[in-house]
Order: sequence, then C-alpha cells, then structure tokens
Amino acid sequence: MFESVLVANRGEIAGRVVRTAQAMGLKAIAVYSEADAGLPYVAEADEAVLIGPADPARSYLNAAAVLEAAQRTNAQAVHPGYGFLAESAPFARAVAARDLVWVGPPPLVVARMGDKINARNLMKEAGVPVSPGAWEPVRDAATAVEEAERIGYPVMVKPAAGGGGAGLGSAYDAETLRTAFEAAHTAATRLFGHGDVLLERYVEGVRHVEVQILGLVDGTVVALGERECSVQRRYQKVAEETPSPGVGAALRERMLAAAVRAGEAVGYRGVGTVEFLVDPVAQEFFFLELTARLQIEHPVTEMVTGVDLVEQQFRIAAGEQVAPPAAPRGHAIEFRVHAEDPQGFRPGAGEIKVWEEPVGDGIRIDAGYYEGNTVTPYYDSLLAKLCVHGDDRAHALARARAALGAFRIEGIATNLPFFAELLDHREFIDGTYDSGVVARMRIR
Repeated sequence: MFESVLVANRGEIAGRVVRTAQAMGLKAIAVYSEADAGLPYVAEADEAVLIGPADPARSYLNAAAVLEAAQRTNAQAVHPGYGFLAESAPFARAVAARDLVWVGPPPLVVARMGDKINARNLMKEAGVPVSPGAWEPVRDAATAVEEAERIGYPVMVKPAAGGGGAGLGSAYDAETLRTAFEAAHTAATRLFGHGDVLLERYVEGVRHVEVQILGLVDGTVVALGERECSVQRRYQKVAEETPSPGVGAALRERMLAAAVRAGEAVGYRGVGTVEFLVDPVAQEFFFLELTARLQIEHPVTEMVTGVDLVEQQFRIAAGEQVAPPAAPRGHAIEFRVHAEDPQGFRPGAGEIKVWEEPVGDGIRIDAGYYEGNTVTPYYDSLLAKLCVHGDDRAHALARARAALGAFRIEGIATNLPFFAELLDHREFIDGTYDSGVVARMRIR
C-alpha cells in the first residue's frame, strides 16, 4: 500500500476521501483554489496546496498544477474524486507516467467509456441490452434527421462525450430535432472539445437505475446492488435510493448480471457504475453508460453493504485482492442538498449564516461547507449529501422526514424545501415515480 495520496478535487468529496485515507493511516494531501481556502476539507487534510485562482480551468482542471502539487508534496498516489479530471484519460495516463498510483480504473477504460457511442458499441458486442440508436457519431443536423427517421421518434439527443446532463435534449419531430441537435453540438464543442452527437430512442416514463460494480485485481467483477436515480432536475440527479422500489427480483437479477458483463467486457478495475434506463411497463432495460469513477450517490450503497467504497478503491489501486461484500441489508436514501432556489433550481451563492446538521441513528451527512463558509458561483452548487438508512423503505422514509426537518441552513437558499415536498408526493411515497416526477411536481 502507498503511504500518501493527493486528492485532486474539492468540497464534500475531497473531505470524504481525506477521511478514509486518514482512517487507513495514509497521509492525505488536499489541493485548493483561492476561493476554497476556507473550506473544511482544506483544514482536515494533513497537507494542502494552493493550485490557482477560482477559475476551475486554472486550478482544479489544470492538470499541470495538480501534478506539480503531487510532486512538491511527494505524494505517491492521486485520487480524482468525481467531476473535474476524474474521467480524463490523458490525466490518468499523466499520473501513471510520473510513477504515481492512479486511484481509478485503467486509463484505457476511462478513454473507451468516455465516448458514449464507442461504449454503446462495446456493450452491444458484450450482449448487454442497448437501446435503438446511432452507431456512429452524428455530425450535422441533416444526418440527425435521417438517423431519427430510421430509429423512430421520439429521440434523445446528447453529446457523445461527457456527462451530467450537459447538452441533453429530446425531439419529437424533425424541427425540434434540428434545434436539439444544435444545442447538443454546441455544448459538446464547448465542453468536450468536439461536437460529436449521439441519438438514441427516447422512451417516455423510464426510470434511471444504476448498478454499482467492483472490479477486483484478479479480474473478477462483482455487483453491489442497484440504485434508483430517477428524481432529476435538468437531467441531473438530486435524490437516490437503494434498492430501487421499481425493480423486482427477476429484473434485478438480469440487470446485475448485465452490469457484470459490462465490467468484464472492458476489463474494469476499481469502483464503477453501469447505468441503465428501465422501461417499467415492458420490464426491459437498456445500457446508458458506464461511469468510470466514484459516483456522488455512492453513500447509499455503503450504508446497505457496510463497505467503504473509497477504501476499496485504495486497496484495488494498490494491487490488493479484496473480498466481495455481503448482500445488501435495509434501505438507504440520499438527498443532494444544493445552494439553489427550491422552485426553479437556479444556483445561488452567499455566506452560510447557520448550519445545523441532524443527528441520530441511520443518518449520515457528507458536507462540503459549514457555518461561516461562503458559497461562490464558480463551482457546482452541491453543499452536502444527507443520507438515511432504515430496516426497510418505510423506516428510511420516516428517518428522512425527521432528518430533513432538523437540517437548518440559513443565509442562502437551498433545495431542502423541495425535498420536504418530494417526501409528501404520492408517487415518491408509493415508489411508482419515474424520471419525469420533478417536472410533474412543478406543473401541478
């Protein structure tokens, strides 16, 4: 096992990785921008290095600055967290080229899964269910219209690279497709360096369900259960739970087996997630993407399995063979607490005047801020993740209501009121919701 790790990220995930590293006896090294100097993770780390100004391109996305910090502090490993450089194959290769341990899947896997079209083709070859769609990049609107006529409307339009809902849209006819294509193409060019676009069949009323996988050193891939991720705004997840209330035993068995096949097909090592779209009426599922990093919603899997996934990342990266975890127990739910307007979900900024976290059995808070910190407009607006665990879903929902009621954040707007509304929404209570639930809540 290496003795020190540089955490190439910020906020709650940086603090999360720092704590596990320290619990394992590793030296935890943080990096921070000028805007983040006062955040908790910087003080919690054993050492911290300023890597640039607030602009992410000149700090957290500046691979040269991150690698220089690793060299200056004699770090032996680099953990990328999620976002920023976590899914950058060139960065992963640069880390390895400097004889540092990359705490993530092999760079080749990162590169292959970073292209959604390539990933679709690989999964089809591996026998993983894939929805009808384009098998080559779509580079102009005219070709997009031709492909859509072959696939059949409606279609989902998205950049072939990247994630997080950037540039994602849907189209029901040629006119709306041209508009959606241009939006996706523009976003892809601006954010990912090329304008390649992917088209897929769009199914109304789908659920977004993902499977946590663990690629072991001996080549074995195991599935640690699924997570329901259908509560989304602007195609971005805001609440997740495990197990999914919409997946029965037979469908679960098929999905977990497909996720293992997906991991084996690419030689996956470490912690990763295979994401699917589920048609609850037809009881079918289709591959969406393989996310080659730690997911924001990983705590719910940890709560039902008792496994520290970051520790597993460290051990696998160090070449240790870890034992597959036991079967999941109970039910867990995560709420992503953001600094944003709870109605329109517009991100906000400002000083946190009051920060009072709920405490009690089955409650976990992964926080990136505390009272007195200032939320700046430069980064994602995620403040903390509120997670609860119960013996079953009803127990977890009861704990969620109590925990949300006791979480006080003042000085800035947050989406805590939205979660209170969600917990009173019949579809969520019944577990019958799909990816359109937030939109329906907002038009009642």
